[in-house]
Amino acid sequence: RSTLSSSSAASDVYKRQLLVPIYEAQLASILTSAVLAMDETPIRAGRGKPGKMGRGYFWPIYGDGDEVAFPFATTRSKRFVVETLKSFGGVLLTDGYEVYTRYAAATNKIVHARCWSHTRRKFEEALASGPELCGEALERIGRLYEFEAELKGKDPPPEKRLQHRAEHLRPEVDAFFTWLRATVEEQVLLPTHPFLKAAHYALEAEAGLRVFLQYPDVPIDTNHLEREIRPIALGRKNWLFCSTEIGAYFVGVVQSLLATCRLHGIPPYTYLVDVLQRVDTHPQSLVHQLTPRVWKEHFADNPLTSDLVRPEVHNAV
Repeated sequence: RSTLSSSSAASDVYKRQLLVPIYEAQLASILTSAVLAMDETPIRAGRGKPGKMGRGYFWPIYGDGDEVAFPFATTRSKRFVVETLKSFGGVLLTDGYEVYTRYAAATNKIVHARCWSHTRRKFEEALASGPELCGEALERIGRLYEFEAELKGKDPPPEKRLQHRAEHLRPEVDAFFTWLRATVEEQVLLPTHPFLKAAHYALEAEAGLRVFLQYPDVPIDTNHLEREIRPIALGRKNWLFCSTEIGAYFVGVVQSLLATCRLHGIPPYTYLVDVLQRVDTHPQSLVHQLTPRVWKEHFADNPLTSDLVRPEVHNAV
């Protein structure tokens, strides 16, 4: 059993290493985006204190070409963000984690946008303690989403999206912050009251929460990225952890390609069977052609198959 397991593991690592240049090409493509969404999620990986697993983080990054990457790091510090985004200049959409705020404030080429979904979540968490005030806040934020939903599936040109947001969403955003400031000043509440905490979170993020009104390609929230994080969250309950940090890195590599396949409607198995046969002979200078988004244009109509794989498996997404 140990011999079979070792052979299987060695083969698996070799296949994953073949995918690394493709992953790196995809990450490079993502970093050329005008708009990035970024988050972080924990994973147990490697050895920590005696008898305990270490703690690491995936830092998923979503680009405006519907590509996503899952870089792994052992830290949640600003240093990783600085190193990863050093070539990026544009709009960075995030939650309220202070590392992003400090990084954006210190980097002239970055415009920091904040997520309305995280803001709404703060009021939802405080709802039981202040149902009337939090309910009002949630209703106002809900109207933003109703107006934004009117454009869903229509894919209007940028100027039309900006016009729609200026006519319908900007007045709601202005009214929300005017009401929120007045409420904070008028209400007699303890500083620790959950509503005040949620209100101060929103007021502190106001500049970032208004960015989507200026840039038509900036989403109102990071929900599109959070959907891609779910497999990692499920993994923490299913496969539980990564025995080594390098193993966690490879999980990020594979997950980056699988998630991007799904975003582009590519059956992941079909993609991997083709790419793992093609990568050895494919020109290194054209490795970007093997990233799922570009592979779809060049090879999806006639992918390489394998006699070891049943035909029906190739068609399963």
